[in-house]
Amino acid sequence: MNPQETWNMPPRHPTRPHVDIPTPRLPPAARPPENTQPSPGGYSFEVTPPPYTSWEDSEPPSSGTPRPRTHSLYEQPQNPLGRTVSASASGFMAFPEPQIYRSASVTSQNLGGQPLGHRHSRSDLGPAGLRLQRDPSVTSFMTTASGAYYANDDSDFYASGSADDHGSPNNELGPELHSDKGLHLFQTGALPDRDEEWYKLVPPETRDALGKREVQRQSVIFEVFKAEREYVFDLEAVREVFIDRLRSADPPVIRESFLNKFIYEVFGNLDQIIAHHQYMLAALFARQREQHPLVQSLSDIILDTALKEEFRTSYEVYIKNYPLAESRHRKELTQNQEYQAFVQSVSTDPRIRKRDLTTFLSRPVTRLPRLNLVLEQILKLTEDGHPDKETLPIILDILTSCVKSTQPGIEAAENKVKFWEFCQSLVFQKGELIDMDLYVDTRNLVRLAPVSRWNRTETGLSAAWADLTAVLLDNFFLLTREETRPNGAVKRYLVSRPIPLSYLRLGSFTAAPENRRDGLKLHTVYPFTIYHAASKSRRYTLHVSTEHERKRWYSVFQEAIGLHKIRQEANMWFEPHTLTDNFFRLPTVKVSGAKPTGRVTSAVPFASGERRFLAVGCFSGVYVGHREEEHFHKALAASNPTSIFAIETLVDKPFGRFIVHHDSSLVSYSLDILGRIGLEQADPKTLVASLEKHDPSNVMLSRIVRIAKRVLIVYASKRIFQTTLDLHVLEAVDSSGDAATPKRSSASSTRYFRPFGDPGFVAKDAHEITALVKTIAVSTQDRIVILNPTDLTRSAITFVPDFTDDSRNANMAALKKRLEGSKPLGLLRCSASELLVVYDSMGCYVTRHGVPSRSSGYIRWECKALSFASRGANVLLFSAGFIEIRSILTGLLVQVIEGQDIRLLHSSDDTMLVAMRGEHDDESGISEKIVDLQETAEIVAPRTASVQPPEMWDGWDM
Repeated sequence: MNPQETWNMPPRHPTRPHVDIPTPRLPPAARPPENTQPSPGGYSFEVTPPPYTSWEDSEPPSSGTPRPRTHSLYEQPQNPLGRTVSASASGFMAFPEPQIYRSASVTSQNLGGQPLGHRHSRSDLGPAGLRLQRDPSVTSFMTTASGAYYANDDSDFYASGSADDHGSPNNELGPELHSDKGLHLFQTGALPDRDEEWYKLVPPETRDALGKREVQRQSVIFEVFKAEREYVFDLEAVREVFIDRLRSADPPVIRESFLNKFIYEVFGNLDQIIAHHQYMLAALFARQREQHPLVQSLSDIILDTALKEEFRTSYEVYIKNYPLAESRHRKELTQNQEYQAFVQSVSTDPRIRKRDLTTFLSRPVTRLPRLNLVLEQILKLTEDGHPDKETLPIILDILTSCVKSTQPGIEAAENKVKFWEFCQSLVFQKGELIDMDLYVDTRNLVRLAPVSRWNRTETGLSAAWADLTAVLLDNFFLLTREETRPNGAVKRYLVSRPIPLSYLRLGSFTAAPENRRDGLKLHTVYPFTIYHAASKSRRYTLHVSTEHERKRWYSVFQEAIGLHKIRQEANMWFEPHTLTDNFFRLPTVKVSGAKPTGRVTSAVPFASGERRFLAVGCFSGVYVGHREEEHFHKALAASNPTSIFAIETLVDKPFGRFIVHHDSSLVSYSLDILGRIGLEQADPKTLVASLEKHDPSNVMLSRIVRIAKRVLIVYASKRIFQTTLDLHVLEAVDSSGDAATPKRSSASSTRYFRPFGDPGFVAKDAHEITALVKTIAVSTQDRIVILNPTDLTRSAITFVPDFTDDSRNANMAALKKRLEGSKPLGLLRCSASELLVVYDSMGCYVTRHGVPSRSSGYIRWECKALSFASRGANVLLFSAGFIEIRSILTGLLVQVIEGQDIRLLHSSDDTMLVAMRGEHDDESGISEKIVDLQETAEIVAPRTASVQPPEMWDGWDM
């Protein structure tokens, strides 16, 4: 059944002392088994299931007019239901001394002298509890106002006459209580509270014929009827008073687009639960009508219901969601005044009797434990040899198992609610954008506990103890300072940036205890140290009150970090694939024999023919080898190349040039010959013969960019005594003909590359060039310049970020100050209207015109980046020890790759090459490892036809 299916039941009239109650209409899952056979003299009970409709499809009922009834629950059913044989006047049961038992009751008010048609069971009153305790030595059965059963000496209530809360049971109804009319009034909920006791509905001669033990048993069985009736009445009240009126409210209480979702989040699958209990109540009432005043057994009816998997599953789903439902209801109360007024208005309904909605929401949570306690008491009062001695233990096992199975879910939901409350209380530093991925289903709060810290002033001349709250999530560790507002709300201010668990490291947890002085008081505290793996300044020594608390923190840290590492390894966004980890070596004192190749500085993949190759530039020259092999061949003696590039095609035509920037010169070679050297089919000397020089000296920076269909080499060169750099553009051209592009008349022609337009200039501290869609971004020491590479001389110069309005915008002024001293690395496109400016220590968002966006907010990286690259929806930030992978759109940290001496070698649409320290350290030197970061794809489960429940977070506006 769809969990969002709604009610298709007629509303119950508020007061109905003599109104018939219809047999509930049930879904197929709630029908009795077809092979159920009645026992001799018994009756069966059948109901016709209606078609169920979804809450989203149901029409709100017309207000004020109840729908017509079909027939009454009190009426004799047409078909018999299997039951145990009832005792006749000459039956097998012996009747000991006449004693009367009844359970203690709380007399409720009779409003206006009229009995309420829908009342609350005294056995179910009180606040909702998730766990009930009971005394195994119970010998008699009573209820408290909270609904918990407890042992009691009720001998004062046993008498042969007419003990009553108010005197004689011969009240205004008189002997009618002992007739079918009394039973009818009870089943319809029209009997006054003071008369709702088994012994008041039984003739004196019957009570006198029963012994004390059987009177007790019948009183407890009567409690089953009464509690089940009131339980169904309350669930129906939830449907008719809360759900139906929410739907028919005009004007709407909940926005129409969120109404169905809100009803599902708060009321869950209550429709499934009520269907099962309407069926069971109808069967119980039929048994009561048949066997009253001496009901032999109810176990077969309850067992028939408890055995249904749908019954147990419905409870498990509802109970596990209960803490979330209650929290959602309370949140709506605080944020929606119309909803608050609605709840107050419906509380005057006689069926609600000013009880809070949370009381009704908790009814299914407490129902099974309470039913369990009642059945346990019946079992204790049942004589040996009775069929209930075998049936009741089976039912108790089923119900107990169902209750136990929900406990982990309840605890998880309660923790989720606490986590939500914590999230809402967080206060971040103004301007900083921190996405900790808090609102995903898998996120959880591991531990929240007080700690203290010895804080020194900036001058170091004074210090004081600070009481903080340490919060460990499954992905971050936070230190907060709590503050309680006048309205009682708790706010938690971050006292330092959250530490991702990928960077969290544990220091000493065994240091000697220290003394803390608070005024005249002296306390012993136990220190422990944690630190950030990439920042020496982020080291924290925290103190707790006991050694046990310190050990507990160590344990939860280890477990949380371990689980986080496992999850990261199982859900990598980029998987490192090692291409080589043996050939390229760094010299050490252990080296003997051949001279190592030296440090890798650049690399590029390329194809020649149908083979894939890898060209690697290092200290001793340029090497080439087959991509799938560990062996490389030296192709060029060009030592320590700054960068190398491969251009394989031009507009789907073969091109095949290999560009090398080394020793301040820019040259190119044949890519085909380079590939044949990798296959040992050509001599390296033939590669030199294909040399073409493009700028013989003073090249400081070079990059390959693609603008539209053009492939351009953009490079900056320096002349003597010049305070700026000349910016040049070369276009790769088809050697078979002239390219239709503007040329500099003074430039000499080359075969494969030709100058494109006149040179421009940039600041002398330019260090990076990033390609955009139609322009390039040149990064200097303190800003980024946007230029048009196809027309450098007439290009409009734009500086990013644009802080023109910082004098009128406080947030922009704060961002400008924050970025002072940061080195810009380049730009990334986020969307059609926004870009991310990447600095070495942080990032910020700007519009397509360069103006800071998102209220001039900024994102701080965990490491100081040396370079960056983008792939898909992520930006990769490279530092010496870590590769930090974040979402471009939000800055969310999604993965961290750790290594030593990490360098970005190459980044393109299909390949990202990284060099780092290898795994070998022997007589050949320390190995340099070249890794291909391969982007992974999400494993998506196949879609099914079933309707998935809506996300819980949407209504939280987080």
